Amino acid sequence: MPNQPASAPQQPDSSRRSARSRRAIYDAALALVGEVGYPRTTIEGIAARAGVGKQTIYRWWTSKADVLLEAFLDLSGQAAEAAGQKPYAIPDTGDVAADLKAVLRATVDELKDPRFETPSRALAAEGLVNEQLGREFVAKLLEPSLQLYVERLRAAQAAGQVRPEVDPRIALELFVSPLAQRWLQHTAPISYEYTDTLVDYALHGLAPR
Repeated sequence: MPNQPASAPQQPDSSRRSARSRRAIYDAALALVGEVGYPRTTIEGIAARAGVGKQTIYRWWTSKADVLLEAFLDLSGQAAEAAGQKPYAIPDTGDVAADLKAVLRATVDELKDPRFETPSRALAAEGLVNEQLGREFVAKLLEPSLQLYVERLRAAQAAGQVRPEVDPRIALELFVSPLAQRWLQHTAPISYEYTDTLVDYALHGLAPR
């Protein structure tokens, strides 16, 4: 029988290898920030934890802040997908107060989850001194979330539950901004009761009815 030609060796899948490396870097960055804090997290430390060379990290990102931002965006995407919320929208049950309270309660849960809390605080703090990172944090993470509130409030306007002249982008700040301030500055605990009250105050105002 004539000799069969030897099959060519399989070439490594570079895209799969790159995906594995990115995943390892994401996990390493989030783990280190949780263990040692943002100031002590370094590119070298992330690389060592992920089992990659630091040149691999610098090929994709310019700073540890950029790594952490992308890792956090990926973490948020995974959480939403696991919960069956991709693409996500605030539910519309016909009761705008109940819907806003439900999504804010979920936000409280996320803000209390160490997996999200530590990188969130690190990015928020760094964004105050790093304007470019701050802009990216707002554009890529915060603004898309705020637009979900805008869409839900517009639906409430169409249903006659919110006055038509109200600007939804300003209105959402009546409950989102106080929660963010209390959480960021530790002025008081955050809870379901607190966010429920924010919604009631925002929708019904403070003056006697």
